[in-house]
Amino acid sequence: MSDTRPIALDEIDRQLIALLQINARESVATLARQLGIARTTVNSRLARLEKSKVITGYGVRLGQRLLGGGLQAYVGIKAQPRSGKDIVRRLGAMGQVQQLCAVSGEFDYVAWLSSDSPEQLDQLLDQIGSLDGVEKTTTSIILSSKVDRGQPG
Repeated sequence: MSDTRPIALDEIDRQLIALLQINARESVATLARQLGIARTTVNSRLARLEKSKVITGYGVRLGQRLLGGGLQAYVGIKAQPRSGKDIVRRLGAMGQVQQLCAVSGEFDYVAWLSSDSPEQLDQLLDQIGSLDGVEKTTTSIILSSKVDRGQPG
């Protein structure tokens, strides 16, 4: 049986995570130099953070420009009671849904959408709005990214 207790992060762990959020491709030697610790210490901390699922992976974030005029948007989704599981399943099957989060507040979910054109985004929003159990949606189109240290997902 695995230990599911959250691990305690010290200041060096937090600094290491912050540096990786800025550049996940940074070399261990550079990270060690910036943190003032040995490379072996960085390696063992990374292994511990990965094993404990504090760090769940490293990936590529595609820039808005790659989409060639495409659009990205966030849509807040208010669900009718007891409709959440079905809505999550249906949104998970839509390729343009890059990330789906359960949230507190006015909406139950927030989805990050990616589309090739305004017309495709319009169709996708109509599709989401017509799902059984979706009571209300509100969409915000992303105009530009000012700070981006995380990955959706």
